[in-house]
Amino acid sequence: MALGYVRPARPEDAAEIARIQLATWRVAYRRILPRHVLDNLDEAYLARRWTAAVQEPPSAAHRVLVAVEQAETSYLVGFAASGPADAEALAPEEPAESLGPDVAAVTDLLVEPRWGRRGHGSRLLAATVDLWRTDGFTRAVAWAFDGDEATRKFLTGTGWEPDGAGRALDVDDMLVPQLRLHVAVPTEPVPQEPVPQD
Repeated sequence: MALGYVRPARPEDAAEIARIQLATWRVAYRRILPRHVLDNLDEAYLARRWTAAVQEPPSAAHRVLVAVEQAETSYLVGFAASGPADAEALAPEEPAESLGPDVAAVTDLLVEPRWGRRGHGSRLLAATVDLWRTDGFTRAVAWAFDGDEATRKFLTGTGWEPDGAGRALDVDDMLVPQLRLHVAVPTEPVPQEPVPQD
């Protein structure tokens, strides 16, 4: 029987996080982002960035979590990264103070497609929400590509809603529209499965 759980990322996870990010983007975003952009992403560069994010986060509230599929062998199958909302969470020309210190922002929430529909995304999100509550966040935001129906459906299925903000990312001279979703952080803990000890 396969088990899934979530734990904090470790520096030695960075290469696998980068591989998952690249593999997931190349499948999920192949109709959203230009192909040559996806083909030219540098896995080693991404791994260095994830190493820094895990080892030297900007604050204690910046966290990277990984989802693990545990059967005969354990596999990293997804990850989530979040922290206090910053300028990257803002819509164009939105005042910096519109997202206050009680707002968290999801920067990444990915599960490798071949491991989808096994509860990993839900466990990652539930663990992230529990940490937000511990950190005193009352609301969270996340940007999703207009064309990324899977992410939008997943988030809205867990109570997130569009907040009316939109933007377009300039990806190699191609404007790719995004919309922002938001949710109130529940005041009660989200029930989770027990985490196996490594």
